Amino acid sequence: MRNTTYSRILLFFVLLIICFQGFAQTTDSSASDTVVSREKIDFVTRMQAFARKSAKESAEEFNADKATIEQNKTLDEIKKTMQRAKSYLRTSVDTAGTRAQLAIIQKDFAIAGDGVLTGKGTSQTFRNLTATSKILNELLSKAIDRKTRLDLHQQELTSFRYQLDSLLSVPALFKFSIDSAVLRTYMQQLVVVAYEVHPVDSALKQSSHTVQGLLNQVNMQVFNLQTSLEEIEGHQSAMAENIFKREFENIWGEVGYYRPFKEILAQAKAKGLLTLVFYIQNNIGKLVVLFLLVITAFVYLRSLKKIYLENKLITADFEGQLVLRYPLASALLITINLFQFLFFSPPFILSVIFWILGCISLTIMFHKFIVRYWMNVWLIMVSLFLITAFDNLILQASRTERIFMLILSLLGTITGSVILLKGRKEELREKLILIAIGLMVVLELGAALANVFGRYNLSKALLISGYLNVVIAILFLWTIRLINEGLFLAFNVYTKQDLKLFYLNFNKVGQKLPVLFYFLLIFGWVVLFGRNFAGFDYIAGPLREFFGRNRVVGDYTFTINSLLLFIAIMGIAVITSKIVSFFASDKHLLSGKDEKHNIQGIGSWLLLIRISILSIGLFLAVAAAGIPLDRITIVLGALGVGIGFGLQALVNNLVSGLIIAFEKPVNVGDVVEVDGQAGTMKSIGFRSSVISTWDGADVVMPNGDLLNSHLTNWSLGGSRRRMSIVIGIAYDTDLEKAKALLIGILDEEPRVMKNPQSVVQYEHFNDSSIDLRIFFWTKSLKDSFVVKSDLIMAITTGFKINNIAIPFRQHDVHIHHIDNAENKENK
Repeated sequence: MRNTTYSRILLFFVLLIICFQGFAQTTDSSASDTVVSREKIDFVTRMQAFARKSAKESAEEFNADKATIEQNKTLDEIKKTMQRAKSYLRTSVDTAGTRAQLAIIQKDFAIAGDGVLTGKGTSQTFRNLTATSKILNELLSKAIDRKTRLDLHQQELTSFRYQLDSLLSVPALFKFSIDSAVLRTYMQQLVVVAYEVHPVDSALKQSSHTVQGLLNQVNMQVFNLQTSLEEIEGHQSAMAENIFKREFENIWGEVGYYRPFKEILAQAKAKGLLTLVFYIQNNIGKLVVLFLLVITAFVYLRSLKKIYLENKLITADFEGQLVLRYPLASALLITINLFQFLFFSPPFILSVIFWILGCISLTIMFHKFIVRYWMNVWLIMVSLFLITAFDNLILQASRTERIFMLILSLLGTITGSVILLKGRKEELREKLILIAIGLMVVLELGAALANVFGRYNLSKALLISGYLNVVIAILFLWTIRLINEGLFLAFNVYTKQDLKLFYLNFNKVGQKLPVLFYFLLIFGWVVLFGRNFAGFDYIAGPLREFFGRNRVVGDYTFTINSLLLFIAIMGIAVITSKIVSFFASDKHLLSGKDEKHNIQGIGSWLLLIRISILSIGLFLAVAAAGIPLDRITIVLGALGVGIGFGLQALVNNLVSGLIIAFEKPVNVGDVVEVDGQAGTMKSIGFRSSVISTWDGADVVMPNGDLLNSHLTNWSLGGSRRRMSIVIGIAYDTDLEKAKALLIGILDEEPRVMKNPQSVVQYEHFNDSSIDLRIFFWTKSLKDSFVVKSDLIMAITTGFKINNIAIPFRQHDVHIHHIDNAENKENK
């Protein structure tokens, strides 16, 4: 096309040249004016027609070129889209895996619904509804997650099909060239593209059809799960509102529904394992943290026990030191009893595992520590509790279980009554346990009566609560006692802790348990006790809704939970940094001749470690609370204004603290002298540092003043110091003998360094003596003045033995006597 255009333009210019030449020749000729005028008209007409034709053909060719460009671009986009679609189809959702998971969900749904949705029996039970609800919530979460992924996959498939359809519908693709050769080539290209698009489009359609089929199944499962949960919530609500309602006939009455007890046990086992597996999968991180905390507590208690053994402080009966008797058992008991509250709404079987571990640990610690009578009481209580806990895992009611429950409740009532009436109360270490036993008697008696008269759910809640309250009370009482013992024992041996960094009144620790511990004990007991009743969630629900409700202040949305979480994380970070400072500075972490080096090594990094802990804590707190970064920017801007007006000194001290931490001009444990204040660096804080002076006082010096002052650091030179002694000897002394004597005394002193060598110099002649000066280096900075004192004593003794005198300054006073006669004459 372009060659034809070029030829036409060339022809147009040739015609113009010929026409102008003809026009010039006609002007020179002698033809008539009429002929000339006709020729001019014919020429103009032909030129206008030619111009119109050329313009039309040029426009057509331009449009054809433009269409060709759009066609090529569109075809390229079609090829790219097909490649992306092929890649996505290769890495798309695993339909086989999805079908397998849907089958598993359906199977677990059938297990969860057994006894609640199918095979309901005469009445529903609280434990069965609770276990089923936990399983269905987990299955619903998995189904919704799978539905979300399928929806996204379906959207991607639809998007690829839409893109291909849009590209194949571009009008430029249907603009054909009038050139047959060009048209033939273009049609061949379209055939190739159509051949490539067809299988991709078919695959997209097939995959979309398959995914839609899976989506229909998932949607049906989600609907069934949601409907079932709504039905269960209705049963739970009715049960909570009618907690004293009769569910069955009296224990001697007729059985309305019978199911083999073996099937009931199998159902309970299947549901219990499902709830446990699901919960562990969702809380594996917490379990790992729990394991690490147990190991950390064990290592610390073992090291504390080693210190007591080395110092022979362990008593024979471990009275007041039970926490050190079995460090692993103590670590398990303390950590599990405290950490279990971080597992929100755990399945009952997991709680039982925690309690069993606690009971085993405390039983090991009680061996040969408490009297035999109360040891037997403890074992009986634990045995009855474990049997009752096993019974509480049974989810569906039966006559067999009701009789078993009645026996257990009567045993608890009788056993508790005997202990209260005839127990050796004077031998009991924790008197509060008697209150828990009395409550157990009341609860077990109530469980027996409720069971007899058909209040199955109430009876079961009272039965497990009675035994649980005793075991939990004992576990918690001994847990806080062991914590108190651990703190007191640590205070006795950690003698170099910086109380400025860790605020705890150790003088009261070990004498009486803090009131806060009792408050936490009662709160934890109420939570664990209340979980067994149907109405607990409906009491705790409004509280959770209150703390979780969104509140708006200006443009910022927050919840009380987020604020409490922010405060909790920052509090943990601050406490952790203080604990690190507290224990890192103790002498028991150091050993042997490297003690000084270890002090400096720990102290130099302590501030950086604390800053890192607080920074990480702040980052996690901000992230957990969901505080927007733009709000932080506003706060920083406000701080900038405050710094400009009145916080320069504070910021100067904070920045100086960072400089000290990184440059390390002074470390904890260094002997320093600042503005006439000499002493040892006790701590380096964020804003200020503490220097322990030789007089016993602690000088708190801002970090800015510490950097800006003329700081003398005696420890940077390797903890050595050069000392000097000035001595005056008599003029008649043998100087060489005196020098050799002094060198010998210095060489015999082990605390004086041999390299650099000591120097004896004679300085000048004094009024009554020849003065000499001894220069020597002490190996330890703290022994410098002691060594100097001992050397003065040794030199004095050596001089006396060798008859070398140390003269004292003396002045001769001459008195002239005048005669009396002369005095009279003068008068």
